[in-house]
Amino acid sequence: MSAVGDIVAERTVHLTRESLVRYAGASGDFNPIHYRDDVAEAVGLPGVLAHGMLTMGLAVETIVPWLGDSRRILGYSTRFTRPVVVDPEIGADVTIVAKVGAVDDQALRIDLTVTFGETAVLGKAQVRVRAL
Repeated sequence: MSAVGDIVAERTVHLTRESLVRYAGASGDFNPIHYRDDVAEAVGLPGVLAHGMLTMGLAVETIVPWLGDSRRILGYSTRFTRPVVVDPEIGADVTIVAKVGAVDDQALRIDLTVTFGETAVLGKAQVRVRAL
């Protein structure tokens, strides 16, 4: 049984511009801020951004091996707080740490810390999972 404060999963995901193009194809989100520097710059962004939903999906997927079955996920919520800027040459590393935030008889709350560099990119990312 997991206790409050236990780290249950962690990983770092390396994103490239190719990752963004692949995600755009899979999701149908072809907003050019996710693959064109000139468009991102024209709208005042610091560069090409990873899709928020890609970041959110990578974060929650981090706990699936620990869960053993994604059907144990009861709910997931977060806020987008900062962008992940994907450099055309070096890409971007997103780090996810999943920690037990609360436990009751029915479920656990898993708190996700998602960072790009030293900056949190998701705020109050929480996954409610069915207890075993």
